[in-house]
Amino acid sequence: MQPRDARTFWTRFEPVHAVTYFSPECIAANRAVGLKGFWMGYFAARAGPLGTVGAGAVTATFFNFAPGRVRRALPDAWDFTNPLSVVAARGVAAATALRALDPGIEPLAESLAPRLRRLVEETPGSGRPLFLANRELPVPSDPVEALWLAVTCLREHRGDGHVSLLTGAGLDGCEALVLFAATEGIDPQTFLDVRGWTADEWAGAQERLESRGLWHGGDISAAGRALRARVEVDTDELAASVFAPLADDDLAVLGADLQALGARVISGGVIPYPNPMGLPRAG
Repeated sequence: MQPRDARTFWTRFEPVHAVTYFSPECIAANRAVGLKGFWMGYFAARAGPLGTVGAGAVTATFFNFAPGRVRRALPDAWDFTNPLSVVAARGVAAATALRALDPGIEPLAESLAPRLRRLVEETPGSGRPLFLANRELPVPSDPVEALWLAVTCLREHRGDGHVSLLTGAGLDGCEALVLFAATEGIDPQTFLDVRGWTADEWAGAQERLESRGLWHGGDISAAGRALRARVEVDTDELAASVFAPLADDDLAVLGADLQALGARVISGGVIPYPNPMGLPRAG
């Protein structure tokens, strides 16, 4: 697989994972296990495989959230519930949401889940905390839930690699978002609202980038664009390693299956556009 193909695969499996953030079934499931508000649900559910972690570990692994937003959710979430309950609820809710979006998902899930699981099991986990934590969860007996977990492992594998490259490039979470917003044409207010940064923190990140030649005249510089482009290419290259065991024919079939599933999820209207993941409509 070429790196650019790994990006195409991401656009196909990310919508399947992302129902956990946007579907009413998943939001309600977090409330049902005792979590208070959307953000406590988000952080506890995504971090649940790591155990009863606090704000520091989640700020580091999630990378681009303002520390204050994380601290308002963790570790307080564990006073209301526990990681085992949250992880169980999120998987069931994600499967419920996927069935609602694609009532015919069952045969595809029965075929696709074990193929993806084999790839996940064959992929090294060193330096990838969210990937490995999810991989170590028991494989659900429900094929749709197992499919969602396998896809979640894939997206966290990609995310872990992306974070390592951003930190290796000397960027912090807010700086990375400033460059991302500028190159993708996303309104910075989106990230102030969703990731929890203040306008002053955003301006401070711009100043730090400008001091390093990555920002100039109120916009990303040529050097900043080159840095971000390099990180994205390297992210794709790292992500492509997951699919290396597959022959070309098997890769094509897998890609077609993921494309069909992702398209049905997108057509259900649960995923907002634009979105903070940078996910395009077509994959």
